[in-house]
This record gives sequence, C-alpha cells and structure tokens, in this order.
Amino acid sequence: MQRLIDAFINSVRAFRKLAAHEKAFQQELMLLALALPAGWFVSVSWRGYGLLIGAVLLLIMVEVLNTGIEAACDAFSREFNVDIQLAKDCGSLAVLISVVIVAGVWGIALIERVTGFPI
Repeated sequence: MQRLIDAFINSVRAFRKLAAHEKAFQQELMLLALALPAGWFVSVSWRGYGLLIGAVLLLIMVEVLNTGIEAACDAFSREFNVDIQLAKDCGSLAVLISVVIVAGVWGIALIERVTGFPI
C-alpha cells in the first residue's frame, strides 16, 4: 500500500510542477476544462462523451510523456546531440499525432451532432 501512496505523491508533485511551469500542459488543462462541459453538448451518448474526454486525456498523457523525455534528455546533456534531437523530435511528433486524434474525434462528433447522422 505504501508504494501506491508514494506513487500518488510523486504524481501530484509532477502535476503541480507541470501545471506551474509548462505552457503546453497549462493549455491542455484549459482544453480539458473547456471540453468537460462542451463534450456534454456535443456528444450524443455517454459513450461518445467518454470518447471525447478520453481523447483530450490522451493528449495530456502524451504531453506529460514528451515533457519527461525532454527533461531526461536535458539532464543527460544540454549540448547538441543527434540522438537527443531525435528523441525530442519523436516526443513532439507523438504530441502532434495526439492533436490530430483529438481533432478527428471532436470533428466527427460535431458532424454527427449537426447532421444527426451517425458516422
């Protein structure tokens, strides 16, 4: 049980640090705050609502992992290194793919809501 408590404390510490200092994380938290009520009106079912919010949470999760990759790379070396650049670029690409997923899920939900036809 102590391991779970320690993991929770570590997670809260990371959340506070990211919320205080990482602009992308702050923006995604604002997106989540907007998505929670907006998703209620956009979705046509509870399952759809879960998918809309889950997509935003996926984006936040990928952003957290990207920030961890960047922090680990910066702790290793701040000098230019091709391998470190690739690691950071791959993390950035993962965030971009997550953004595309969020846009696609929300776009489909909006089309479904406006037209009344399930896609």
